[in-house]
Amino acid sequence: KINHHHSSVMPEGIVTAEPITKDEVRGLFSLWNNALATKDPKKVADRYSKAGVLLPTVSDVPRTDYPGIEDYFTNFLKLEPQGEIESGNIIVGTNWAQDAGVYEFTMGVN
Repeated sequence: KINHHHSSVMPEGIVTAEPITKDEVRGLFSLWNNALATKDPKKVADRYSKAGVLLPTVSDVPRTDYPGIEDYFTNFLKLEPQGEIESGNIIVGTNWAQDAGVYEFTMGVN
């Protein structure tokens, strides 16, 4: 004799991720720009994802890891930069978003 027992429960109250809005994506730039204002390279580097890539404004060396990104901002922040978006295009996908465009820096130190 073979006994077989099977039990299943219908999932209730499953929480799914809410898609990020375009305004929230654009707000990420403000958070990054505010991090620049702290003059703390760690705070700026913390705004990048674990697998973040930085193509720097005033360097021809791509930064592909956290220590490299933090190192770049150690020197760049001495210029007291603040960014402003000139034009941008936001695309939102499933579990990702892209905000690509042109921004301009104003430096507090000449």
